[in-house]
Amino acid sequence: QNEEKWDFVLVSNIHEMGSEKEIKRKKFLDELSKKGFTIKKIEDTKLFYGVRAPQHIFRKYQCLLRNPDSRQQNSNAHHDVPVTTRIRIVHFILQNTVTSDLEKLRDLMKKKVFEAAFPLHEKEEVREFLKEKWARWRVMFKQQPIEKIRCYFGEKVALYFAWLGWYTYLLVFAALAGLVTVVAGTTVFSSSQVSKEICDANTTIMCPLCDQKCPFWVLSDTCTYAKVTHMIDNEATVVFAMFMAIWATVFLELWKRERATVVTDWDLYGWDEEEEELALELINNLQHEPRLYQHSYFRSTIVLILVLLMIVVLIGIAHALVVYRVVAMALFTQSHLELLREHANTMAVMTGAVLHYITIVIMTKVRSHTGSRALLPFLEKPRTFSQRENSFTMKIFTFQFFTNFSSLIYIAFFLGRINGHPGHYVRIAGRWRLEECHPSGCITDLFIQMGIIMLLKQTISNIMEYLIPWISHHLRKKRKRPKKRSMMLGEEEEAEDPCKRQWLNNYELNEVNVFSLFNEFLEMVIQYSFTTIFVAAFPLAPLLALLNNIIEIHMDAIKMMRLHRRMVPRKANDIGIWLQVLEAIGILAVIGNGLVIAITSDFIPVQVYKYMYSPCSRENRTGMDCSTGYINNSLSVFRIQDFEPHTSVPDMLQEFDGDQIKEYRDYRNADDYTYTVQFWHIFAARLAFLILFEHVALCVKLIAAWYIPDVPQKVKNKFLGKKHTNLCKELRWVLPWEV
Repeated sequence: QNEEKWDFVLVSNIHEMGSEKEIKRKKFLDELSKKGFTIKKIEDTKLFYGVRAPQHIFRKYQCLLRNPDSRQQNSNAHHDVPVTTRIRIVHFILQNTVTSDLEKLRDLMKKKVFEAAFPLHEKEEVREFLKEKWARWRVMFKQQPIEKIRCYFGEKVALYFAWLGWYTYLLVFAALAGLVTVVAGTTVFSSSQVSKEICDANTTIMCPLCDQKCPFWVLSDTCTYAKVTHMIDNEATVVFAMFMAIWATVFLELWKRERATVVTDWDLYGWDEEEEELALELINNLQHEPRLYQHSYFRSTIVLILVLLMIVVLIGIAHALVVYRVVAMALFTQSHLELLREHANTMAVMTGAVLHYITIVIMTKVRSHTGSRALLPFLEKPRTFSQRENSFTMKIFTFQFFTNFSSLIYIAFFLGRINGHPGHYVRIAGRWRLEECHPSGCITDLFIQMGIIMLLKQTISNIMEYLIPWISHHLRKKRKRPKKRSMMLGEEEEAEDPCKRQWLNNYELNEVNVFSLFNEFLEMVIQYSFTTIFVAAFPLAPLLALLNNIIEIHMDAIKMMRLHRRMVPRKANDIGIWLQVLEAIGILAVIGNGLVIAITSDFIPVQVYKYMYSPCSRENRTGMDCSTGYINNSLSVFRIQDFEPHTSVPDMLQEFDGDQIKEYRDYRNADDYTYTVQFWHIFAARLAFLILFEHVALCVKLIAAWYIPDVPQKVKNKFLGKKHTNLCKELRWVLPWEV
C-alpha cells in the first residue's frame, strides 16, 4: 500500500512521438529521474505521471532545519515527515528543476507541454474527518478543527481559517452594538424634533431639483426620508463610531495573542521563512548560490508612477459614476412616470449603487486577468516568494480599495458641498448641474450606497463564487470519455491500475493556484474595510458581515475539500502583510468615521444651533427641546428673479406667492448669497470635532494596544523555560574544571 503513495501528479496531453513537446516532456522527467524521483505513467484521455521523491531528500530537510515537525499528526511511514511537508518540498523541487534547455515547469506549462501539476486528495483519516466535521453545512455553528486543517492543508490555510473564525467571533459584539444603535435610532423615528419640523413644514417651498420640468415643492413631502435619516443620524451614532474604533484595535490585539498561542503549539513561533527557503534551494541544488537583496530607486519610481496612474484611472471611474448619477437624476425628473419623477433622487442613488457594484465586479475581473501579477514583481525583482507576495498584496489591495471606496468617498465628503447654489450651480459640461443632498442630509445616500453594495456582494458574489466551481466540477465529471484508444508504440496501458481512478478524480476537480488563498484573504479584508471605515453611516454593516462570514467559512471549506484540487501546503507563523493592512484600515476607520460625523452627518450643525442660535442659548427654557427651529434656521432665502437664464422657472404652487423660495443645507445671506457667520461657526466646529474625535480615538487605540499584550504570559514563560533547559543541557557538556 505504501508504494502507491504519490507526492504529485503531472498531467500532459498525448503528443506525437518525436514532437517538440514530447521531447521537452521527456527531458523534464529525465531530470527528475536523475534526482532519484520515482515516476509512474498512466494513460487515459491524458497522460498522467505520478511523482514520488526519494527519502534522502527529506532526511536532508530534517538535518538542515533540525525541525522534522515531529509533533504534527498525519505523518505516515515516510520517516515521520508530515504529508504537508513532503508535498511542499516536492512542489519546490518540481518548480525549480531546470532542463537542459534551461526551462522550468512554469515555462513548460506555458508552452502546453504539461497541462497541470497538483498534489492528491488522498483517502486518509484526516481528509475524511474534515469532509464530515468541517466541510458540511450542518456543522456551520461548530468550532473549526484548526489542528486538523493544518495537518491537511498546512499552516498558511490553517491560520487563514483561525483568523477568519476569530474575526467572525468578535463580529458578534460589533453586530450587537450596531443593532442597538439602529434600535436606539428607531425609538426616535417619529419623536426627533428635527424630523418633526420637516414633517410639519407644509408652508416651506423649496427650489426645483432640476433645471427643466421640475416643480417647486413643499419640504414636508420628504417627511419619511427625514425620519429614516434621523434614525441613522443621531447621538448614538457618535458613540457607536467611537466603539468601532476601539473594537478594531481590540480585535487585532486579541488576534495577535491568539496567533502567538496557536503557532507556539505548532513549534513555529521563531520559524524563519528565509532559512526555510534557503534549505529548499540547497536540497534542490547543492551548488545553489543565494540570490542577494536588491533595490533600485529607478524601478521603485516606475512602480510608484504606475500605481499612481492606476489610482487616477479608478478615480476617473468614480467620476464617471458621478456623471451617471447627475444625468440619471436629470432624466428621472423629466420622466413620464410619476413614481420615477417623485423619487428621482432615491432612484438615482440606488441605480448608481448597483452600477458601482457592477464596476467592482468588472474591475475585479480585469485585475485578475491582467498582467499585474507578472509586471510589477518583474519590475521590482523581489528576492523571495514571500516578498513577491507582499508586494503584490499591497498593490492589489490598493487597487481593490479604490475600486470599492472611491464612489463612497465622493458621496460622504463631496456630494452636496461642491454643487454651488440656486442661480450659480456648478455644472458638468456646462449643462448638467451637480446633485444636491437631500434636505435632511447626505448620510442616507451613503447608507443606501453601502447597504446595496454589501448586500449584492454577499448574495450574488457569494452565490457565483460557489456555483461556478460547482458547475465547472460537475461538467468536467460528466464529459464522456472516448473509447479505449490503440496503444502507441513503446507505451504501456494500465487500464486496471488502482491509481487511475484516484488521479482522474483529482484531475476533474477545479484548478487552484498560488493566489487562491490570497483572493479569499482579499475578499475578507475588503469586507473588514466596509465594516469599519464608514460604519457610522451604516451601523448594520457588522451584522451583515457576521452573517456572511458564518456562511463563508463553510463555503470555503466545501470548495477546498470537495470542489478544488488540493492546495500546495505552505508553512507560516502569521498572516503576513495582511496584519499591517488591517492595522492601516483601523487608522483609516478612525479618520473615516470622524469625517462622516463631522462632515456628512448633521450632528455638528445641530449642536452648533443648540448652543449658539436656539432659543435655549438666549434664555433658560428647561421645558423646550433646544433643537426647535433648527430646520428653519438651516434654510437660506433665494429670489426667483435670480435664476439662471436657461432655467425653466416652474409655475408657483397654488396658495403660495413667489416672493421668497428657500433652499436647505446652506447658510447664505439673502442679498448677495455669500456665506453667513453661522456657516463659519459650523465649519470651525466641524474641524474642532474632527481633531478631537480622532485624537481621542487614536489615544484610546494606543491605550488598548498597550493594555492588551501581543504575546500571552504563558507563551513567554514557555519560551523562558525552554531557554533555561537548553542552557542547562549545554552546561552538562562542560568539563568540571572548566566550570
